[in-house]
Amino acid sequence: MVLSGYIFIIFVFNENSYASTIIQVENKQQVISTGPYSIVRHPMYLGMLIMFLFTPLALGSYWAVIPFLLSVPMNVFRIKSEEEVLLRELPGYKDYCLKTHYRLIPLIW
Repeated sequence: MVLSGYIFIIFVFNENSYASTIIQVENKQQVISTGPYSIVRHPMYLGMLIMFLFTPLALGSYWAVIPFLLSVPMNVFRIKSEEEVLLRELPGYKDYCLKTHYRLIPLIW
């Protein structure tokens, strides 16, 4: 599962060259709506959460699941902040949100 999280993130970066740790809109950036972006709006965070959940379990460190649980609300806050910027600065993002309903987990959120 940890490896699948890594592979999924690599797939996301391959699909979206604008993916970054900094929340900003690049010059001439376009909305990406193909690949994993056709299912959820923030697939990189999904891959990261999969890695964060299963790494402690794979290592047998069940106490390390607690920091994972703390990372969930931090990621929710970051996704909401990122969406504010994208809605304001990225042409076509609002239409993309109407078409791709789920932010992180299909059928849930």
